[in-house]
Amino acid sequence: MFTKGKGPETPGTKSSTTAPAAPAKPTSTPTSAAASKPKPSPSILSSDLTITGNLNTTGDIQIEGTVEGDIRAHLLTVGEGATVKGECIADDVVVNGRVVGCVRGLKVRLTASARVEGDIIHKTIAIESGAHFEGSVKREDDPLSGNKKITS
Repeated sequence: MFTKGKGPETPGTKSSTTAPAAPAKPTSTPTSAAASKPKPSPSILSSDLTITGNLNTTGDIQIEGTVEGDIRAHLLTVGEGATVKGECIADDVVVNGRVVGCVRGLKVRLTASARVEGDIIHKTIAIESGAHFEGSVKREDDPLSGNKKITS
């Protein structure tokens, strides 16, 4: 490798400035089963796909097509050309497209291209300028539990 000498080392001579590296010892720290598994990639529903029925996952899902039914996920991303007609429930919800139905999430974000027709129940929310939203908004500490509808 690299030596800290003035010139190349010739065979039979030793460099006094470098010491041989000690072999790396394996660490004995225990790892959890979750740490040893690779993080799964998000499920992507393409723009030419239409699904009628409910979707339920503990992972991430990205909708680019049309879903007529309820969706439950860890991270739900509704693509710019996507349409969801049903309830969306996730820890994180990012809406770039159209949602007709209730949105429940710990973190809900409506981007400038979002169109939401329904209620939003959230812990934190961000609505970008240009987003279209028709419904009511309610903050809850635990928006994922229960099937409570917003009443006026």
